[in-house]
Amino acid sequence: MSTFKTKAARVAVPAVALGLAFVTPGIASAHEGHGDHGNSDKGKGVVAASVQLRQLNHSGARGHGVLVLRGNQATIAFTARGVLAKAPHAQHIHIGAQGRCPSQKADTSGDGIVNTTEGHPFYGHIGTSLTTSGDTSPASGLAVDRFPTPKNTSYTYKRTITVTSDVAASIRTGKAVLVVHGIDPNHSGKYDGAAPSDLDPSLPLEATSPAACGTFRPHQGGYDRNLGLSLGLDLGLNRR
Repeated sequence: MSTFKTKAARVAVPAVALGLAFVTPGIASAHEGHGDHGNSDKGKGVVAASVQLRQLNHSGARGHGVLVLRGNQATIAFTARGVLAKAPHAQHIHIGAQGRCPSQKADTSGDGIVNTTEGHPFYGHIGTSLTTSGDTSPASGLAVDRFPTPKNTSYTYKRTITVTSDVAASIRTGKAVLVVHGIDPNHSGKYDGAAPSDLDPSLPLEATSPAACGTFRPHQGGYDRNLGLSLGLDLGLNRR
């Protein structure tokens, strides 16, 4: 069990300004994803978007993926490589800002790491938590028992979820950003270091800082299965 997971399981303090919340594992909704039933996008057409994940904080992490949006239902698949093994990686669709990833110049504190707060003006707050099961709302922003914990340095994520209308709109307009968190700058093989997280001082900075980031790029003409196959990711969907 990682240090991050042990500590995070004890906190339940929202980081409101960032759209994050620390939650106790096991209290998430049993429903698949979360909805916005009062403001549905069901009448809108199918949109496919691809994403290229590029490293942040010199993490060496990278990846690629594809997302298909039908109304408020999103099927997403992506592969992340070069991440820290045997550690949970929080991952989200961020919205509400510039719709792009920061560079290392966003490190305004000068500590050598672009933390989550410093990246916020670029990629925005959490719109969807890409958990492996249960709730996908911002309230599950650090539900570490439901984020990927790869045995090795890569993993593939795939899930169909319901997103809110603001997330759907951000995907359609190319303003949604995929962020994978968790870095190991001292190459210790775990989340440690003396610097505290900017989200909660009981956690190490390494645990919550972004490792990889990419903007979802919508494609014209709806979903073509070849888009996913070209990336080695078959979403199991038929075009319609």
